[in-house]
Amino acid sequence: MKKLGLSADEVLTTTRAVRKRLDFDTPVEPEVITECIEIAHQAPTGSNMQGWRWMIIDDPAKKAAIADFYRSNYYPYTQAKDRTDMDDQGARILSSSQYLAERFQDVPVMVIPLIAGRLDEGTSTFTQASAWGSLLPAVWNFMLALRERGLGSAWTTLHLPNEREVAELLDIPFDKYTQAGLFPVAYTLGTDFKLASRVPAEKFIRWNSWS
Repeated sequence: MKKLGLSADEVLTTTRAVRKRLDFDTPVEPEVITECIEIAHQAPTGSNMQGWRWMIIDDPAKKAAIADFYRSNYYPYTQAKDRTDMDDQGARILSSSQYLAERFQDVPVMVIPLIAGRLDEGTSTFTQASAWGSLLPAVWNFMLALRERGLGSAWTTLHLPNEREVAELLDIPFDKYTQAGLFPVAYTLGTDFKLASRVPAEKFIRWNSWS
């Protein structure tokens, strides 16, 4: 299987949220998804419980239904945002997210990671942190593995207001598993992703006291 041969630092610093550069026309082989999940499973997981599950969707009708759920939340969410103070970067992100929303059903594969347990409103911070800490590192590993293989994705969550309906569509036991996001997966148009512009780390660091 072809890899890009990136260094660890290159993979970590150039794995971007990919939307406009997803290749909707090139199929994604099931074995590539499986290999990336095998790598994802090397992430730490609380008490080695491995409560993660991965729902892979490539059925066109189910992808279309999930895309409709996504859009039903995306458009009200973005229309409610105040754009008067939006800078160039914000405008680019909005344009990119709109492009993905319009074409979500066309991605070759959708991936929904899940964690065992029902994390509803009222779940304690401790329980939530323990659960998400046992899944989200694996999800990031998955995205890094995609990058090294010339694929991309974006972490989206706007289908989650319809989590129950999506669970019913996919026969997910809603009372036993919580969905963490919805990931479009495709090969990328080109592989030359660069570092993002970020505020220097020292602006966010506190030592021993907040003040």
